[in-house]
Amino acid sequence: MSLTNLDLVNESDGFPYYQVDPDLYLASISTYYELRVSGYNYGLGYMLPSVAEVFRGVPNWELDDDERTLTLTEGTDAASRSAAIEKTLLAVRATGHFKVLDKWRNELFPVYGRGKELLFNVERSASPLFGVVTYGVHLTAYVKKDGEMKIWVPRRARTKQTYGGMLDNTVAGGMATGEPAFETMVRECGEEASLPDDLVRKTVKPAGCITYFAIRGEKAGGETGLLQPECEYIYDLELPEDVVPKPSDDEVEEFYLWSIEEVKAAMAKGEFKPNCALVMLDFFIRHGFLTAENERDFIEIVARLHRKFEFPTL
Repeated sequence: MSLTNLDLVNESDGFPYYQVDPDLYLASISTYYELRVSGYNYGLGYMLPSVAEVFRGVPNWELDDDERTLTLTEGTDAASRSAAIEKTLLAVRATGHFKVLDKWRNELFPVYGRGKELLFNVERSASPLFGVVTYGVHLTAYVKKDGEMKIWVPRRARTKQTYGGMLDNTVAGGMATGEPAFETMVRECGEEASLPDDLVRKTVKPAGCITYFAIRGEKAGGETGLLQPECEYIYDLELPEDVVPKPSDDEVEEFYLWSIEEVKAAMAKGEFKPNCALVMLDFFIRHGFLTAENERDFIEIVARLHRKFEFPTL
């Protein structure tokens, strides 16, 4: 069965959208627990009740069933909060309770407050347990020849921890604490596609952000149903014909140079990593390949590629 563009959006943006179905949205959020830190009276993420329950009675955490909140009570700054969270996560990991923690990466993701201040850092693999907003960079490299655009599409290594063997954006990666989006993108270009640093810095074009609220499925690895709101910084890169992306680590198996129609066909078959399909839809919209004239769900798709989160963002 061929997937529509709205199907592709639904796969990555699976959390109910208030503007589409407010009743479903309100009913859904009432079933989760809200993550908070002491001294800040607002939520930072939604957690499954089964996840929140694990923190009941754990030192430095307070579970309130009436308010449906889980609050970190330890720490007065980012460093002390981060240390308290890490201590708990390492203890939970040792019990083997959460499968997502089996994929521990030793990478820290930042969590921000409403004033864009850093509240704490959290191990990357644990971020979906807390449902906090995470950040990444995605770049689409393309060439133009004889008036036709073609896109460089990589296939993820089949040994990848998540979405092994699926198609991806030319370059993509998560943003760790302390590294700006642009520098993350430049680094990933070298690590994943062997693209020259000077070429990338001179030629790449920032293209805004997309946001979506995913509910993790089986292909993501670990527990299903975990919530993952994400913000991706988007970049375009027009490459000369003689510059060919090449794998330089174990993240990518190979690159294909495909026409727009070939990319669309692969998307319709569900061959792209879900959030990478969203990046391609955004690319098609910005470059005029997807319009209100050829897509009946155009307005909803555009809105949901830029949904507002309930939680603070950078």
